[in-house]
Amino acid sequence: SAALFAATLHDAEDKPFAMAQLKGRPLIVNFWARWCGPCRAEIPELSAAHDKHAKRGLVVVGIALDDKVEAVRDFARAYEMRYTGLLAKEGGIALMQASGNPKAVVPFTLVIDRKGNVIGSKLGAMNHEEIEAAAKQLLGAQ
Repeated sequence: SAALFAATLHDAEDKPFAMAQLKGRPLIVNFWARWCGPCRAEIPELSAAHDKHAKRGLVVVGIALDDKVEAVRDFARAYEMRYTGLLAKEGGIALMQASGNPKAVVPFTLVIDRKGNVIGSKLGAMNHEEIEAAAKQLLGAQ
């Protein structure tokens, strides 16, 4: 998604993080929020996918719709989020809308191949099988 790779978000240390640096990597990008129940159920599954596939190049990114760095950091620690955690701050809604989620509902996940093409997306929480299928789709042709 052009909008996604053009975006600058913030990392857990509140430093700017340019999404462009992830272009060329197989990505699972998950938009979430602390107040979102289904997001909480999904985080351990995304962590498991990261643990299993990171060595083959998969990058799992969680983008929080939040501007409170410490709150997100504490939440990420409590839920054992082991993948790349970023904050969208005030740009999250517009970024989701530009990425094919007009109502900006969370959770929302994009599956992006090495060429930067969105090859899958899911509105609502992904289960273990769906996340594994996305990882296989991204990593299969290696």
